[in-house]
Amino acid sequence: MLLSTVLFAGMNACVKQLSHLPALEIIFFRSIFSIVASYVALRRLGVAPLGHNRRLLVSRGSTGAVALVCYFLALQNLPLATAVTAQYLAPIFTAVMGIWLVREPVRGWQWLFFALSFGGVVLVQQGGPPASAGAGTAAAGLAFLGVGVLGALLSGLSYNAIRKLRGREHPLVIVFYFPLISLPLAALGCLFQWQSPQGADWFWLLACGAFTQVAQVSMTRAYQLERLSRVAPLNYLGLFYALGLGYVFFGEIFGPLAYGGMALVVLGVGLNAWYTARVDAHAAALAPAEEVVA
Repeated sequence: MLLSTVLFAGMNACVKQLSHLPALEIIFFRSIFSIVASYVALRRLGVAPLGHNRRLLVSRGSTGAVALVCYFLALQNLPLATAVTAQYLAPIFTAVMGIWLVREPVRGWQWLFFALSFGGVVLVQQGGPPASAGAGTAAAGLAFLGVGVLGALLSGLSYNAIRKLRGREHPLVIVFYFPLISLPLAALGCLFQWQSPQGADWFWLLACGAFTQVAQVSMTRAYQLERLSRVAPLNYLGLFYALGLGYVFFGEIFGPLAYGGMALVVLGVGLNAWYTARVDAHAAALAPAEEVVA
């Protein structure tokens, strides 16, 4: 999960660098890269690309594809840290919806840790550049922020589908369905809006595809192997990359509030990781004793 946050940060920077191209066009090229890379890898492993649990796979692919469109639109029209802030609602949506979708309860103290991290994200947003820096008017900035929140909600559904596929499908099969569904969606949009990439655009498109492919595989493995409430909050660490990349490459300056926000993010994520590890260790220690009694 930590590796995926670093790679997704690279993807964010590439998308921001390609702000002059339509979002669906970037998704179109990214999907082609991912389909080819996933298919080749699956064939080498001798794994059937289309899998067996197709209803869940299509659910993961479709919610992930629409979420990606929303996220790219936010990335292109808002300051980098602001767009990532909206996307960071996804871990909370993921954990909360996981209570009903995958029957994984969120423990009482974890709600407090989620609140700390989210409060830190809000502070970073307040201490960052205004939305008008990327979106034009304040109303447009608010609208694109809403699009970003919708993307986070759909991402939560997508991550829960990944969790439900644990042990049922190879991670690369799950990743393969993402571009398999997003490619025709993006191609349809490109029919109405197309701008041919020029020069360095091809490098950024290739880098975007490569970063995304490895990040998706890493993230999928994380969601399959660990509790949702334990790994999902690690997404918040990507906020530091967004702030740094936004400052260095796009001149997005943030204020003192952002530093306090970063401290809250680290505190919330760290406490959540420590608490879940402690509770899981306690449960594991009790298990043998319970078996003996039984």
